[in-house]
Parts: sequence; C-alpha cells; structure tokens
Amino acid sequence: MIGAGVIGLAVALELSMRGANVRAFDSGNPGGAASWAGAGMLAPYLEEPPEALAGFLAHSLAMYATYARDVHAASGIDPELQLNGILRVARDEWEMERLRERSTRLAGAGVASTVLDSRATVELEPAIDPHISGGLLVHGEGYLDNRRLGRALRRACERAGVRVAEQTAVTRVEADERRVLGLQTSAGFVAATTVVNAMGAWASQLPGVPDDCVPSVFPVRGQMLALQAPKGLMRHATYTDDVYVVPRRDGRLLIGATTERAGFDARTTAEGIHGLLERGLRVAPALRGFTVSESWAGLRPATDDGLPAIGATTLEGYFLATGHYRNGILLVPATARLLADVIEGKPNAFAGTFALRQEANSLNV
Repeated sequence: MIGAGVIGLAVALELSMRGANVRAFDSGNPGGAASWAGAGMLAPYLEEPPEALAGFLAHSLAMYATYARDVHAASGIDPELQLNGILRVARDEWEMERLRERSTRLAGAGVASTVLDSRATVELEPAIDPHISGGLLVHGEGYLDNRRLGRALRRACERAGVRVAEQTAVTRVEADERRVLGLQTSAGFVAATTVVNAMGAWASQLPGVPDDCVPSVFPVRGQMLALQAPKGLMRHATYTDDVYVVPRRDGRLLIGATTERAGFDARTTAEGIHGLLERGLRVAPALRGFTVSESWAGLRPATDDGLPAIGATTLEGYFLATGHYRNGILLVPATARLLADVIEGKPNAFAGTFALRQEANSLNV
C-alpha cells in the first residue's frame, strides 16, 4: 500500500481482515495530507454528480453507520459520526427557489428533505443570519471527525497486523513487462506481488509504471480555518454555494473551503483565510466574536472527468485508489470494499465503473 491516508488505511484494513499480509508506506504521517485537512462532511447529495458517481456516493453513505461502529470497536477511537442531516441555506429568494427545486428532485430519487422558511431555519440553527430566506435540511447526511477517523483506522490496521511505515517514501515501482515485482523505498527494496497506489494528489507522480497506468490526478488546494465556540452552538453542518460550517463535539466550528489550482503549494494565504471568514460570517454573523484557533490547507486529488480512479490497471498486480477529490472521507467504506473485491476477483456492483480512463489520462500525462 503506497499512501496511508484514510483511503489507503481503509483498503489496507479491509485486505488484512480478509487474510492478506499488508504493508503500508507513507512519506509523511499516516492519516495526514488531505485526510487530516478536510471537514469530514458526508454529503452525497450536496451536488449533482454523474450518475455512476452519485450511486457510489449514496452507497458509501449507507455503509457508514455500520462502518464507523466497526472501526470504533476495532480501534477504541470514536470517529464521532453524526448523521443528523446537512442544512443548505438560501440567502435570497432566487437561491430559495433552487432549494425547493432540489428538494423535489431529491424526493424523486427517494431522498428525504425538508424545506424550511426563514424562521424555521433560524430555529434549527440560531447562529444563522435571521435575514436569510430559508433552508433545506437533507436528512441522513452528516459529518464525522476526519482526524479521529484517521487515527482510528491506523490503530485498527496495526491491531489487525498491518505494518504501517511512516516517513518512508516509495521512490519507484519495480516491474517487468507484465507485472509488479515490488517497491523501492527510502528504507530499501520491498518485494510485492500486489501494489495499491493510494497517494492522493501525488498519485500521478510515481515512477516505474507504464504511461497507461498513470492516473489523471492533480492537486486542488483547499484552505480552512477553525473557530473556538461554545459546545453545541451549532449542531448541523451548514452549507451555502461558497462556504460551509461544520461543528465538532469540542465546540470548534470548521469553516471551509477554498478551491484553488495552486499546484503542490499547501500554504494558507491571507486572501484565502480572509475570504472564508467573510463568507462564513455572512451566513452566521453570531460567530463574529469567536477566536480563530487554527488555519490550514490541504491538497485534494482531483481528476479531469471528476471521477475517482479505483481498480486494476494494465500492469498486473498494480491497482489504484485515488482521485476522490472532495469525497474522500465519504467514500472510505465503499472504496475499501470495492478495491478489495477487485483484488480478490469477487463480484461488486461498481467493479469497472471507476477503472482508469485513458482518454482522461492523456490530458495530464
């Protein structure tokens, strides 16, 4: 396993539970990078993605209650899952009409939601600007603490016998013309017949594989900040078209996130943080007096066609689990099961759906 973010750790855990001998390598700290930097929203209905991805997102959400419980039991660390709905806020009547239309489409897909007028929205979340036009609560969505999930997955992996090597870079895949032979790492050569590239935004940077096995993955920077607020001030993840606010049990409120094509530059910037504060306070002006306790940035692994790359490649023994963009935390359980099934040759309804797309790959190689 190359990469020990939440996707890599989840796949490693799944394979280990099925009897595989698994080693995971991470050039930094396991559970770090985009896994650490996100907000942990579980929102398959936030946007309207392509049909294949929409089904996969919904499938993964349906797995989450059981998955979080199992990871908690295996690790002793609670990822603090909350599936109490995500609130979308409309700041004017035009946005409100869009939310009504969205509710109608969700109902047609069997997804429950409640349209709220201005008063009902503020009653649900009193910190929100009372002058907003209303909101839409999409039931069954929610959030978790992604940093706790990363720690929980690492501990569960270690308890399951996965050997996790941190600060150990994989410098090259060694392969012959047909199949994988192993990995060159900063600690030496490691023989392997199965290799999974779960390197996130760096997945296209791995030497040693054929060009047609290189995923079309590139980094998109997301900046975020946290406010220290009283516990329970906000209970629902709250979203508008340009900002979201996600609560934590300890009282912190996460405000995110920018979307920037900045290469592998993971700095926070004055402009980015200023913009987040401005937009966040426009939605919830009651937060104006709270302390900014933290700010950070992460690099999301995006693809040209907006779909993740999950599955086999033309190089025997070489598999991909990357390109999840803003859905990495949401897709943890479904990705782990899908890739483990593909590796074992077991049936899976999504097998082949996210195989490497050569026409997309050619754009960024």
